[in-house]
Amino acid sequence: MEEPTQQEAAVLPTSKDMLKALRKEFPVFGDFKPLAIGIDKQLMAQRPDLDKKRLKAAMRFHTQSIPYLKALQSAETRFNLDGTPSAPVTAEQHELATQKLREHFKAKAEKHKAEKAAEAAQAAAAAAEQEHLRKLAALAGKFSRK
Repeated sequence: MEEPTQQEAAVLPTSKDMLKALRKEFPVFGDFKPLAIGIDKQLMAQRPDLDKKRLKAAMRFHTQSIPYLKALQSAETRFNLDGTPSAPVTAEQHELATQKLREHFKAKAEKHKAEKAAEAAQAAAAAAEQEHLRKLAALAGKFSRK
């Protein structure tokens, strides 16, 4: 698949499409390296054709992704758009990434647990319905005229 040109990237229909194009064009996005604070300004300087609103949404989607948070959690350095080191990742930023990951996995586990409980309840309801039908059939057989 061909990479989109700058003009094509500017008219991509969604923020996710824009993010895919950014990940192809800039290795810091594709490699999920911790981004420099203010990298959106670097992007707009280099790519003024990008829609700011979609760029903001794409950046939020990228920086809240599990691979990015995992990289940020253990990284020591943030990177500029060109891949050069920018600034160190602070202890607070490490902790925030760790906290967001914890919350994500906790929510995922709770959702999985709720789904399993719903499946179990549905299976129990189906079993109860089958038992009810079996008993009705037994009664019908007992009281039917032969």
